[in-house]
Amino acid sequence: MKKIILVVILLMIPVFQAGAVEPNEMLSDPVLEARAREISKGLRCMQCQNENIDVSSADIARDLRLAVRERLVAGDTDDQTVAYIVDRYGEFALLSPTKTGMNLFLWFAGPAMFLLAFGVGVTFLRRSARRQENGSNPTIDNLSEEETARLDDIINR
Repeated sequence: MKKIILVVILLMIPVFQAGAVEPNEMLSDPVLEARAREISKGLRCMQCQNENIDVSSADIARDLRLAVRERLVAGDTDDQTVAYIVDRYGEFALLSPTKTGMNLFLWFAGPAMFLLAFGVGVTFLRRSARRQENGSNPTIDNLSEEETARLDDIINR
């Protein structure tokens, strides 16, 4: 029974990945259609936000797919077609934002914060290990004799 379920699930995977491109949207030229598909995979659906327009079934995604195909039929290059969409919808239309300007800072901020936190953690652990080796405790070392005697009394009760 488990094998049957596994086979059914494996057979359904291509169905889920088929995409939302409708037959009336497809171009007759297979080369242009392949280019349109590649471009569509890099553009974000404005409604779904985490899907590319190639797999989204939203109306705006359909309009964007048609716009991409119109630009390609008109003779635009892939870069010109993407620029056309970005001019109208902003860089948010790209699934993978450009790595220039402020975006470059954002691309490196995550790894930089990780390295900073790692460095702070290593420094903290090294200092803590040194204190334990020396047997010193800054909190207890700064106590007066009266406070030390009271602390010993509390501990030994």
